[in-house]
Amino acid sequence: MAFIRRAWTPESADELHKEDWLAILFSVIAYTAILVGSAMSALLMPLGFVILAIGIFCTIAMYWIIDPKLKVVSSEYEKKQKDYLLKLEEIQKWVASK
Repeated sequence: MAFIRRAWTPESADELHKEDWLAILFSVIAYTAILVGSAMSALLMPLGFVILAIGIFCTIAMYWIIDPKLKVVSSEYEKKQKDYLLKLEEIQKWVASK
């Protein structure tokens, strides 16, 4: 899958790209296939096991596609949160020293 982008910057990760749409598509297929496949597998229908396997594959594909983007967004958020907490701590020390 060479057409899937794996490297992201925080700015580009905030925008919608084809990877997001692929993850959305795979998530719908995965959730539906897991639901139907589980029910059919519980009834020991052979097709249910195939559908369940398709659902598991789609879940793995969805995770593989969207995880790099989520990691970049998450790390950027954590950095901003850390900076905010440091500024807040400085403000509290300044107010306490008055």
